[in-house]
Amino acid sequence: MEGVLYKWTNYLSGWQPRWFVLEGGTLSYYDSQEDAWKGCKGSIKISVCEIQVHSSDITRMDLIIPGEQYFYLKSINAAERQKWLVALGSAKACLTDNRTKKEKELHENTEALKTKMSELRLYCDLLLQQVNKIKESPEHAESSTTVEEPDNIDMGTLVKSTCTTFLKTLEECMQIASKTFSSELLHQTPPGSPPVAAIKPHKASVKPKVIIM
Repeated sequence: MEGVLYKWTNYLSGWQPRWFVLEGGTLSYYDSQEDAWKGCKGSIKISVCEIQVHSSDITRMDLIIPGEQYFYLKSINAAERQKWLVALGSAKACLTDNRTKKEKELHENTEALKTKMSELRLYCDLLLQQVNKIKESPEHAESSTTVEEPDNIDMGTLVKSTCTTFLKTLEECMQIASKTFSSELLHQTPPGSPPVAAIKPHKASVKPKVIIM
């Protein structure tokens, strides 16, 4: 939505007409529609501001970010103010819903990631236990033949199965992390190391030989 609203500037200039544009969850204003190409004079994010209706002036509405930003606005009539209030309220509700969905999705993915990490810990402990059992078995000490449990369970097969499950769970962890965290965080490189001055090799000084006649 876009149109003319009167904005309170200061006690000297009072209310001044400005061209306002509501787009992408941000309300921006310009000196006039013709001067919009010069860039906005200011803006306010609808998702974090409070929308207040004046108690006595039926054309006035205030957009406030407490302690930070204040937009005191007036429309040409009550009907026009109603249109702006509906547009501003819808934009705020839409942004709030999207943020709530993202927060819910983040919480669910984080919990799922915690569960998978717990599974990884379990499989890691199991794998270490199986490997240690192979190392401690008499057969392992004498030869590299397949280690058999008393009940004829092949330990090599158990280790292979545990490794497969471990790798599958690890892949699931990476998939959840990829959905939860932005690609910038996943692929962010560490800060550059400070430059290290090149160390020039010292040439060994050759001392002149003293020949005693």
